[in-house]
Amino acid sequence: MQALLKLTQFVSKTFALWALIFAVLAFFFPETFKVFAPYIPYLLGIVMFGMGITLTFSDFGEVAKHPKAVFIGVAGQFIIMPAIAYALAKGFNLPPELAIGVILVGSCPGGTSSNVMTYLAKGNTALSVACTTISTLLSPILTPAIFYVLASQWLDINASAMFISVLKMVLFPILLGLIVRTIFKKKITEISQTMPLLSVICIALILAAVVAVSKTRIVESGLFIFAVVVLHNGLGYLIGYGMARLFKLNNYDSKAISIEVGMQNSGLGAALAAAHFNPIAAVPSALFSFWHNVSGPILANIFSNMKEKNTQN
Repeated sequence: MQALLKLTQFVSKTFALWALIFAVLAFFFPETFKVFAPYIPYLLGIVMFGMGITLTFSDFGEVAKHPKAVFIGVAGQFIIMPAIAYALAKGFNLPPELAIGVILVGSCPGGTSSNVMTYLAKGNTALSVACTTISTLLSPILTPAIFYVLASQWLDINASAMFISVLKMVLFPILLGLIVRTIFKKKITEISQTMPLLSVICIALILAAVVAVSKTRIVESGLFIFAVVVLHNGLGYLIGYGMARLFKLNNYDSKAISIEVGMQNSGLGAALAAAHFNPIAAVPSALFSFWHNVSGPILANIFSNMKEKNTQN
């Protein structure tokens, strides 16, 4: 078991490398990875199930302890990132399928990797977990609603169908994970520690499947859309941190909010794009999945070296 835990920690810390490896393999051998495309929703479901069995009631305790910080984090997630995405889509006059892809990933809740990055940044990890959990639980309603408002000018959107998809791919697996943890309690604790390994494998396969089916369009606009994704992610970090400081959160909490806002559940974006739109719309989510796992450790290193004046509210 110890060997498996060490492997899990190694793979989790080097996720960006594995994402790059799988993306490159899918680019050069697309037929090998196209077979995973129909299973993207199920792969995401496994990731969300893993999140469910790692949750405890103490994760929700942070909401009661620091409701202001959690509210700012969740509100920033569903306001800042969609707004930046919309501005980039309009400002760069993106083609419709790419515009909706950028807005879709911007409308998704926070990604679970933000919790690890916050820990490495010496930020408020409990706050990060609370924000990720609450934004994920709200995503069946807010993600389709925000996406509908911002992206409907580019295409007809069936918000109710997206709502059902998010319920199936996000909320149901999380609730199932919570139920399994409640029933098996201590028995599931050791298993839950290895779930990040399975999550990394699933997300890498989602990324590879999207690259495989969208290879041609990536060749045509890869660098351009990658630049848009880098801007989206970077502005999310910057504005998220600025907003937290504006509302007088201390540096300890502000680091968590910055990372929480800037990192997205790009797996959900890719799954929704593949299920409801042209596969090309999943490209921004695939690139985001890779990039935020490169930028996250860089930002965490910068944050970890910042001098702390206050670490408590």
